[in-house]
Amino acid sequence: MSQEDEPPSTLWGLDPVFSAFARLYIKDLLQIQESRQVPGIYFYNSHPIYKVDVLGTVVYKRERDDFFCYGVDDGTGVINCLCWKNEKWRQTDDPPERSETGFNPIAELKKLQEAQRRCSQLEIGETLRARGPVKTSRQQREVMASTFYKVNDPVMAEQIAWMMEVPELYRKCYDKPFQLQANATSGPTVGRVTRATHILKDFLKEKTVTKFRPYDVLELLQPLVCSQSQTKPGDQGQQNDASVAGPSAGQQLRQLLKESLQVLQDQGAVYRKVKSQDELYHVTEHDKDLLIAVKDIIREDSKREKYAEKGCHVLHILSAVRQRYSPNISKEALELVLKTLECNSDVISASNSHYTMFS
Repeated sequence: MSQEDEPPSTLWGLDPVFSAFARLYIKDLLQIQESRQVPGIYFYNSHPIYKVDVLGTVVYKRERDDFFCYGVDDGTGVINCLCWKNEKWRQTDDPPERSETGFNPIAELKKLQEAQRRCSQLEIGETLRARGPVKTSRQQREVMASTFYKVNDPVMAEQIAWMMEVPELYRKCYDKPFQLQANATSGPTVGRVTRATHILKDFLKEKTVTKFRPYDVLELLQPLVCSQSQTKPGDQGQQNDASVAGPSAGQQLRQLLKESLQVLQDQGAVYRKVKSQDELYHVTEHDKDLLIAVKDIIREDSKREKYAEKGCHVLHILSAVRQRYSPNISKEALELVLKTLECNSDVISASNSHYTMFS
């Protein structure tokens, strides 16, 4: 990426990836190009990145007085993780003997430090998770780990969860170029869609709407279009000339409603049970039939031996709901239903992604 193709550095903060620890595949970390404006910043598909989160198997290690250097392999490539030792590593004093008469806080602190030392010293074949900025040293890409620890993962549960989450992040975020210039020039439009989405959410919550059609809520967004079409007296002549070929107020209103409803669907707040010419939207939180369907699935499948111990995985529940209730249920809508059921004490989360009935 040339300097001309890079978005201005003043706009990087608009990209949420810039402030997060990006969970990129190691093969992509080895290939991303460094910014020509600011050294130490890298670009993946126009996303500015400077700190990452990696998880993988240690395939080699080197130890120095001040740091460990681990080679971490996530199945796509190997990258160096430079893990600095803190002052605790230099404290070699023997812990004081524990008093027979009571609790010795200094001795217990020494035990905690020793446990921390064991968690930060890994051997080949163990799993390491490291977070920190990306650096290029001697033409070699490295992760300067600000946080690192050994992952106790005997049944590979952590790695499986990681492999399920990262592809979704790529689909929803990393593989979609962040158009900073477009967003900067179309701020009023983006802001109007955000305001329209909030208006629809407030209406659905206040009126406890269970289902609706687009024409039922069209008038709610009318003030946004009217305020957008108002111009200053000095600009009236230019506005009239520019609006000859532009969309009418009615077209703008319908387009605004369409974009707002799409945002609500992406968030899982509404869904269409059957996609037909009759655009009927169901409000996820207020759809009692959907809540009952999800609850019945968890109740029935939790009795099966396969799910008796940990409960039903969210992807299993999603597949069952799509087969038995509606193929148009999104994962976001299901997560909202599960959250509602959990708040009502109908189900409980056995882990981050497993649910069972509340007994």
